[in-house]
Amino acid sequence: MSEPILRAINLTKSFFLGETIYAVNDVSLAVAAGEFVVITGPSGSGKSTLLSLLGGLDRPISGEVVLAGHRYSKLSENGLALLRRRHIGYVFQFFNLINHLTAVENVSLPMRLVMRNRREIRERAEYLLETVGLAGRRDHRPTQLSGGEQQRVAIARALANEPKVVLADEPTGNLDSKTSAGIAELFKRLNEEHGQTFVVISHDDMFHEYADRVVYMRDGRIEKVV
Repeated sequence: MSEPILRAINLTKSFFLGETIYAVNDVSLAVAAGEFVVITGPSGSGKSTLLSLLGGLDRPISGEVVLAGHRYSKLSENGLALLRRRHIGYVFQFFNLINHLTAVENVSLPMRLVMRNRREIRERAEYLLETVGLAGRRDHRPTQLSGGEQQRVAIARALANEPKVVLADEPTGNLDSKTSAGIAELFKRLNEEHGQTFVVISHDDMFHEYADRVVYMRDGRIEKVV
């Protein structure tokens, strides 16, 4: 594997619920640029907590995350927010689109936060919607789109600032099997044709056939990697 773009080093995260519960327990993982990694495991295995730590949405009690040479522990909250904005794309189970904005406006929003000029923003947003197969739906609002179309808008939005890595948490959890297959195939096409790095949390075995590696978690630890 080439030099990792993303590394987790001995990550531990615990919660106190009458007793100490280790959601992530001494986990190390390296992801290469351009790799497609799927993390799976039963409910409560720690996979979503791990994704939050990898994405800088939560801090570990010990251990380190390094993205493209940036050590999260060395960053202030503002610095970590800037890193997320510029280098990480997120796709969630719930699409988290803004209902009063059109598809192209939803995709444009992350770019507006990094001060691109309006013409550049519009052109890239339209290109991304075309890339995910929604060129003809750019002026539709979320309520005018199907669930699968909304998730494609969310994927285009995640790609807006050309992130080093896209993190996806159960991206097909609210979709039917046919639509889910289309989303999985889209992820793989973006991975193969654009070299986009993906780390995907999913219960859906369908993602396994597209992955370079599948990481199995149980009780806060990595059980095996295949």
